[in-house]
Amino acid sequence: MMTRRSIMAAAAAVAATAAAPAAAAPDRRDPRTMANDLGVRLLGDEQIGMLLYPGFTALDLIGPHHFLAGLFGSQVHLVSNQADLRPVTSDTGLAVQPTVTLEDCPADLTVLFVPGGTSGTVAAARDRPTVDFVRDRAGRAKYVTSVCTGSLVLGAAGVLRGRRATSHWSVVPLLSQFGATPERARIVRDGPLITGAGVSAGLDFGSALVAELRGRPMAEAAVLMAEYDPEPPIAGGSLRTARSEIADLLTNSLAPFVRDAATIGVL
Repeated sequence: MMTRRSIMAAAAAVAATAAAPAAAAPDRRDPRTMANDLGVRLLGDEQIGMLLYPGFTALDLIGPHHFLAGLFGSQVHLVSNQADLRPVTSDTGLAVQPTVTLEDCPADLTVLFVPGGTSGTVAAARDRPTVDFVRDRAGRAKYVTSVCTGSLVLGAAGVLRGRRATSHWSVVPLLSQFGATPERARIVRDGPLITGAGVSAGLDFGSALVAELRGRPMAEAAVLMAEYDPEPPIAGGSLRTARSEIADLLTNSLAPFVRDAATIGVL
């Protein structure tokens, strides 16, 4: 069965084969030659830990996972904060099968990633084993990352202190309660910390992280493979572009969640 990963794996396998005899002219259609010419780094060995907890927002996870799981040679660990490997249900009922528990996740990660949500995220940010796991892995990971309100969990673990960060628009100002400098942007990078804005920003985040891990040519190939060329049919996907009455509606609807999130502190 052909998948995105199998296509990239096939290209990587070709790139890893022995070089053609010196007398033979390079075939410019050969994926090995084309990858070398473009500077595409097909092979890697990244260890990527992506946290799962009940009530996470599925697209916060799935967007980045789409890009990161397509990197040949990387190993993506879907880390459940539950006691076993039963599927973890998102805030819309979509269940994702984890691969490891907190205890079994590798200690040294290239990337630690936390998705967001609403009440489920608040619960995760108040759960001592979850926060202890995030704090421990963040202390050694090369990149500490989140999308949407996943930054609240990073904040509870103390890893936002002194850093610039973003989140879903509804809670960006709350990041200051964790010692962070809040910024409204699709992606904010501050040293090893990379945070993304709400939900759909996970696609921007995921492709940007591919560029960070494997270089821009690989990221360009990834966005073309995904046909990620957004032309939203409905305008208003940010506070800057939304009609004021729609922004007010959503702000009022989210107010109970924001009040609850405002009570999260560093554990």
